[in-house]
Amino acid sequence: MTTRVWGAVVKVHNFLIFLFAMTGGFAASGIAANTYRLVARKPETGGSKAAYYVVMVVAGPSVLFDNAARSWRKKACSALAFWLAAALSAYWSFIIGLFGLSIALAI
Repeated sequence: MTTRVWGAVVKVHNFLIFLFAMTGGFAASGIAANTYRLVARKPETGGSKAAYYVVMVVAGPSVLFDNAARSWRKKACSALAFWLAAALSAYWSFIIGLFGLSIALAI
């Protein structure tokens, strides 16, 4: 294999790892958000507020994207605001996915 072809293979591989991490992070975010919606009540005590914030660190991308999509459908936000929220959600999902991949590779 020539170095040019090998370089293209490496780029595609890195891009696929990026997509895998991002979609895995978004899936984990959706699972955390939906599980929290099923079992949780409004946080009132200090411990429940702390648990809420810990869950929102993982569930944040799903919640952010859901809120942005609802606002855009209602015409309550601009396209720029929606796409900025979508990009932030994608990046946040990527970070969660990378964390999950690093744990999986360490095991």
